[in-house]
Amino acid sequence: MTSAHPAPSTAPHPPPGQPEHVRADVAVVGAGVIGLATAWELRRRGRSVVVVDPEPGSGASRAAAGMLAPVSEVQYQQEPLYPLMSASAAAYPAFVAALEQAAGGTVGHRATETLVCGADAADRQALADLRALQARHGMTVEPLSLREARALEPALSPRLSSASRIPHDHQVDPRRLVAGLLAALTAPELPDLPAGRDGGPARLVHGLATGLRRHAGGAVTGVRLADGGMVSAAWTVLAPGAGLGELEGLPEDWHPPLRPVHGDILRARVPAGSPELLERTVRGLVHGVPVYLVPRTDGTVVIGATSREDDLTGPSAGGVFRLLRDAQALVPGVADLELTEVLARARPGTPDDIPYLGRVRDPDGSSVPGLVVSTGYFRHGVLLAPLAARLAAQLVTGADGPDPGADAAHLASTDPHRFDRPVEARRGDPEPAAAGPGPRTRSTR
Repeated sequence: MTSAHPAPSTAPHPPPGQPEHVRADVAVVGAGVIGLATAWELRRRGRSVVVVDPEPGSGASRAAAGMLAPVSEVQYQQEPLYPLMSASAAAYPAFVAALEQAAGGTVGHRATETLVCGADAADRQALADLRALQARHGMTVEPLSLREARALEPALSPRLSSASRIPHDHQVDPRRLVAGLLAALTAPELPDLPAGRDGGPARLVHGLATGLRRHAGGAVTGVRLADGGMVSAAWTVLAPGAGLGELEGLPEDWHPPLRPVHGDILRARVPAGSPELLERTVRGLVHGVPVYLVPRTDGTVVIGATSREDDLTGPSAGGVFRLLRDAQALVPGVADLELTEVLARARPGTPDDIPYLGRVRDPDGSSVPGLVVSTGYFRHGVLLAPLAARLAAQLVTGADGPDPGADAAHLASTDPHRFDRPVEARRGDPEPAAAGPGPRTRSTR
């Protein structure tokens, strides 16, 4: 059967070293977990897809710990984020099952619970206050005695001040998740789809998108590449992380505030022949500073993560020191691990820490034909991937989800223009001010 949405193609094929012109139904800019999940969802809906990224999966997704933690990730004054996290976490089991079937391998999803611990009396009180907030929003957090907590995880320090169990906060391995998405995107066919629905294998373009291609009427028709090539597409989804503002051709006066928030993260390994250090994810406060330890099935432990807004692009010596010190305060056996990786990446943050996901609008308020943005996920990109992929795909295809009312509420909270100044203010101000609140200074965590 001939598909109504042909697979990505290159015609004619250029001589070696010459720029390519690739065509598809949808161009996705950015191959982090958000871009890849969105591309896979679009393929499953019968669209041909081209994904553009110089190094797929090498950005913030490579450093992510993969905690699927809609409860323990709760922070004060972020109420609009809670429904997004809960909805996406609920979608994860089906998302993983379909992806693993398509990819032919595991993505490292573990449904083990999360323990949250405090080191001192002030930490105990802070976690108790947060638990009250979580309870008001219907979230399940079960206080434990220290004896009960150490029965579950004997490696916990006997000097902790408090412990709780969050049964529904799980984890996935982001590196395996990215590999699974790439495998599913490029597989010859998807086994879980009826005939005619599969959009065909996606094309990966290992290049840098520098700007949008716009028709004389204003519609976006794809992207231009740094090597002079181009991708032609009826729809373009922008998922480039903090690099959104570097693209040419965005609507005039649209400057959604994004800031790079650098994070240091460590990976360590249990010595050969030794038992696993932990079975569950352990999160906690150590003298008011958050730290977490995420065990993998291969015996490694991910320790993270700082959040710093400075000029360092590589790991911070002070951040690495604090992570090791605080991780040992919760789990003293960390001192016996082999440190195998020290990594830092920049995560794209918004002023309210809620992503930008939606249709992009021109200055007159009309939607730009063929353009969707999905970026600014900060710490929550892996958790929000199933929901973000589904909503972006619905915007492209025009389809409704299972709960249109909830989807409308989600998209209202992630409106990419929520920090725009009113048109009247722009008309009266010849020197446009920065859109929305400026970058916030965060303490190192």
